[in-house]
Amino acid sequence: MKIAFVASRTKEASESRKILEAKYGNIKPSSADVIVALGGDGFMLSTQHRFMNSGIAVYGMNKGTIGFLMNEYREDDLYERLDKALRDTSHPLQMKATDHKGKSHESVAFNEVSLFRQSHQAAKLRIEIDGKERMESLACDGIMVATPQGSTAYNLSAHGPILPLKAPLLALTPVSPFRPRNWRGALLPNTAMVKITVLEPDKRPVNAVADNTEIKSAVEVHIHEDRNVSGLLLFDREHSWEERILDEQFRY
Repeated sequence: MKIAFVASRTKEASESRKILEAKYGNIKPSSADVIVALGGDGFMLSTQHRFMNSGIAVYGMNKGTIGFLMNEYREDDLYERLDKALRDTSHPLQMKATDHKGKSHESVAFNEVSLFRQSHQAAKLRIEIDGKERMESLACDGIMVATPQGSTAYNLSAHGPILPLKAPLLALTPVSPFRPRNWRGALLPNTAMVKITVLEPDKRPVNAVADNTEIKSAVEVHIHEDRNVSGLLLFDREHSWEERILDEQFRY
């Protein structure tokens, strides 16, 4: 098995990479069977973007803080762990955002596409699903569309639902909704085409974010799951991704 090691810029991750390279060798990622990513969830997300649609699976080992997307860091028996690991495929969201100058921007997000107020003024948004208006006006700090992978990230901190990994769903979750005050979001089929229009964009400017890509002063955002793009992740069999998501739902 040909392994390529990549690491975040932290001292701990870099030192671990040197140890593993001495033990297992290292090759160029383009020639690897598996990418072993050393870092935290943020680094894992950027690694997903880097190797999406490459057909190369990514196996993360935690050298960060939370490490929800990562496996436990251990230096021994790596070949055996990789051989026994479970493989999961994830599909990102495609975001097409138009800014206040009329320029179009496209990006993908494995976790979520979010819209946030840019100033002290609350955002005012119109929501359409599959061409039908579902909410004429939502006053809020923001809103996001999250994948099952992203449902345990920012979506969870905004009190959105946790989605099982294989659920054909997306979470539409508001951030600090003001009017209507009691709206807590919606579950959408993963085939849904979401359109969010920024109302009063000059008075209430909004930024659109697809994972780590931010578009300033967006006025219209289209979001849908892109089944033509995929990322492959590997998880230890004894602590699979499905088990982690299920376990997260029973934390209190």
